[in-house]
Amino acid sequence: MSLQHWLRNGWLVEHKTTAQEVTDLLAVADRDLRDCQVPDLSADWRLSIAYNAALQIATAALAAAGYRAAREAHHYRVIQSLAFTIGAEMSTVDRFDKFRKKRNIGGYERAGLVSEQEVEEMIDLAADLKRRVGAWLASQYPSLVAELH
Repeated sequence: MSLQHWLRNGWLVEHKTTAQEVTDLLAVADRDLRDCQVPDLSADWRLSIAYNAALQIATAALAAAGYRAAREAHHYRVIQSLAFTIGAEMSTVDRFDKFRKKRNIGGYERAGLVSEQEVEEMIDLAADLKRRVGAWLASQYPSLVAELH
């Protein structure tokens, strides 16, 4: 499998990004990484915010690679694409996808299922992805991150 294969399957669409788009996506992630630290929020909500930070980071990587996820299974595809963009290990991708499922239950079906430990794990995952995607962008697409330095 590859991103080109996904494109042929209709799971992705070609996308020409800009430095501004990448900067904006990473700025949303930075905001969310700050906001998920607010202790007065519920664990469910803090996990959701940290998850969104990680999703925006993965979206920035996918955009830099020249793609956007199609509407169907959008979050799933963005998460899975990390294996092809930054070469993320399947253990990282699987852990991120586990949090996607947890967020869906906590956000749409049942409150109070998220532990503080899970929140911290999601925050750590998002911060790690920010670092890894930032380094990948600087090495593979320096023109897209010139404004960040």
